[in-house]
Amino acid sequence: MKVFLRVLSLALTFLLAAVMLPAQAATAQPKTLVLYDAPPGTEFEKLGMSYAIMLRNLLGHFDAQVELMPVQKYTAGKMAGFDATFYLGAYYDNLPPATFMADAATTQKPMVWFKYNLWHMAWAPAYNFTANRGMALSGLRGMNAVPSAANPAPGFFDTVDYKGKSFKKYYSFDSARGQINADPDVGVVSITDPVKSVAVVTVTNSVTGEKAPYITRSGNFWYVADLPFSYIGPRDRYLVFTDVLHDILSIPHAESHQALVRLEDVGALVSVQAMKTLTDYLYGKKIPFSIAAIPQYVDPLGAYNGGIPQTVPLSQASNLKRSLNYAIPRGAEIVMHGYTHQYGKIKNPHTGVSGDDYEFWNIVTNTPVAEDSQAWAAGRMASGLMALQSNGYTPVAWEAPHYQGSAASSRMAANAFKTTYQRVVYYTADTPNLTASISKDFAVGQVYPYLIKQDYYGQRVIPENLGNIEYDIRAIDPSSNYNYTAQDIITNAEFALTVRDGYASFFFHPFWLEPILALPGFADFKAVIEGISRLGVTWVAPSKAQ
Repeated sequence: MKVFLRVLSLALTFLLAAVMLPAQAATAQPKTLVLYDAPPGTEFEKLGMSYAIMLRNLLGHFDAQVELMPVQKYTAGKMAGFDATFYLGAYYDNLPPATFMADAATTQKPMVWFKYNLWHMAWAPAYNFTANRGMALSGLRGMNAVPSAANPAPGFFDTVDYKGKSFKKYYSFDSARGQINADPDVGVVSITDPVKSVAVVTVTNSVTGEKAPYITRSGNFWYVADLPFSYIGPRDRYLVFTDVLHDILSIPHAESHQALVRLEDVGALVSVQAMKTLTDYLYGKKIPFSIAAIPQYVDPLGAYNGGIPQTVPLSQASNLKRSLNYAIPRGAEIVMHGYTHQYGKIKNPHTGVSGDDYEFWNIVTNTPVAEDSQAWAAGRMASGLMALQSNGYTPVAWEAPHYQGSAASSRMAANAFKTTYQRVVYYTADTPNLTASISKDFAVGQVYPYLIKQDYYGQRVIPENLGNIEYDIRAIDPSSNYNYTAQDIITNAEFALTVRDGYASFFFHPFWLEPILALPGFADFKAVIEGISRLGVTWVAPSKAQ
């Protein structure tokens, strides 16, 4: 029983409205240009691309047409053909082309500049930046001091204040290695002319108490002081940007909050009693839900069967079928959670057993599986669909095991299923090299606060953004060695709902109700449902999410 808190995006980048301002006309399907730093021959050549992919995905919420391009390839006048342009300054002191800066200084359409390299425009007399924009760039600010074992958290501009909540930028310090795991740099601007410019959102240095603009707007020009795609989490400043993106694009979206709950990793050996208990509770509350079903159970090494390999097809999975047949008339929908939720006859990385291991990614080598291709992925998806449909079940969505697949399998999921319901890992190459000591490729996990109509791989993505209850049972299962509480999930929901159309979406493992564990699983599950319900959400099934 391997348990995973699906927080691929909590720290996963693998590195690190004021009345005087003119409103922009809304565009039904905005055409957007995303530019990013791609300094050739450097270790971080593709870091900007990884952030660009994440921004491109958020733009998918607005049904935007998106073109991605390294800023060095920009040609004069290009942004005139787009409704909005974004530049991700991801590489320190990269010099954008003069053609880009000239257009960025004069465009009458929304232009959003992130973090680094604004000084090449702001401090160049030719652009008259301060006089035109009503803001002045003073420079970068990072850590208040060099952290040490004696002073591991000297502080930085880490708290973004928005809608009455304090969103924290992730920070940790490995004193043994002297390594900061954070992205502390921010570009600090000041408002020199409040008629022309306004700080839409502020950021605070929690140690010194200093405040600075975090998102600043001057007419059609926006400056975001950092890159809100690094080290993202459920209470992170990333959520602030996802909400402000409505204003940047002038697509406001009405205040509306949907909630979803999914029963996870439901396979052949699931407890019928646990499933009945959860189903009865949700049905009594008139809350629709979904079940992440694994069509075929495989234990190739006999890890849970006395060393004897075991395979249980859905046709013989009596516990699973009884659970599904009881739940579906009571409001449940099926999400296909892989085909076997494991890979071959290897430990990938734990036991090789369905529900424990990865299926569409070799997590041991951190590479695509040997057979990886759209055809191979299509075959497994087709087998899972056939197993479900031949037993009378129709899934409404796809969920990749442990939320991770290759680029090929994610593209295939977009073809095979109308909807995916998950977090997603994205790569800066279709066959990325992530194992070299210095690799140019990046993998980034992304969590969404709202529905994405089309992501980088073509998927329609229903978000899961709150996480799941976890208990420290390392004496039974060494991989389950931390606690994530009902209150953690409720608090995550409170932050998620600051986004005007933010979801509150979580999942729960039925095995937490097993009597042998002697845990308050059911009580905590009810606490989450009741806590989220108090926030004024509308509970929906995946097929109704919008």
